[in-house]
Amino acid sequence: MVSKEIQSIVRLFFDEEPVSAKVVDSSIGDEDFRNAIIIETKEGNRYVIKIAANDYTDAGRIRVWKRTIEEYRALGYYCPRIYNDKSGGFPTITYEGRECVAYAEDYSKHRVFEERAAVDENGRNADSTAFFEDIWSMTAKIAAKRFAYADFPSGYCLFEKFCPSYETDEVLENAQHWKTVADGLPEEFAAQTERIWKLWNDNREALREPYFKLPVSVFQADLNSTNLLVDDDGKFVGVLDFNLCGHDVFLNYLMRENFGSFEREVADIRRALKIASRYYTFSEEEKAIALPLFRCLKPLWYIRVTELEEAGQDREAIKRCLDRTEHYLTADIDFRSYME
Repeated sequence: MVSKEIQSIVRLFFDEEPVSAKVVDSSIGDEDFRNAIIIETKEGNRYVIKIAANDYTDAGRIRVWKRTIEEYRALGYYCPRIYNDKSGGFPTITYEGRECVAYAEDYSKHRVFEERAAVDENGRNADSTAFFEDIWSMTAKIAAKRFAYADFPSGYCLFEKFCPSYETDEVLENAQHWKTVADGLPEEFAAQTERIWKLWNDNREALREPYFKLPVSVFQADLNSTNLLVDDDGKFVGVLDFNLCGHDVFLNYLMRENFGSFEREVADIRRALKIASRYYTFSEEEKAIALPLFRCLKPLWYIRVTELEEAGQDREAIKRCLDRTEHYLTADIDFRSYME
């Protein structure tokens, strides 16, 4: 049975009669309410009705997500389409006692990578890095379009807030957390932690003005394995889930999406840059800013914070963490030659 509440929501978008409905709750606390209702209609079609009450989902943003999906599709990548309601908009509704915005999507005709990997008895393509070249070719093609129709940043934004409830960008938030942990370390590490903090802040502030002169485009902005779509042969075909979509600097997006150990990050960023350069022409400004940007994004990222917290009172472990962080801030890394 489909509840009358859900039936009434479906009728806002479609004339088809729903015969089944499954609700998936992906809310994160009371301030970020999100439900996806997977419906099947009497006509045999499947759709997803998405309902949200948070400060980064509104009709204006959904219109941008819808357009961005169409831009990815125009480049040959499959993304489930977003649908307006019958009046041409995205309605505000009352759902479970909340005032929410609603929109509809196609139910994906392809499976997400994570789901397919879990059921592949032969373990084929069990690592999403198999799609590395596909992902960065796609993203570089989007970057090359230099789309300028979004007046809000992606979830990976730097020097901007993703939504009004955020106090700052995620990079600074993690850096401030690192500083709090570092301030609690034994006194013998105070000089090094202060040196690291000054290096990081000086680099970030020097980066601020040139950063906003870099070209931007509008990206999907969440390339994790639950959003990568593969066909029955295990080939990459596209992406879904555009709710972190917005404008962004390509280099910021590329570096944020590649993370791990120092060696892994550098290798993956270089590889992504090399792939991207086939479809995207990096400007001299981008080449010059690549290393300072890396030094802003990576040294105090949450991975480094976690490592420092897990070191506890082990002085040798603390020293290794701090030395690694300082290396991020001072290593002379060649990115330019991979951007030619």
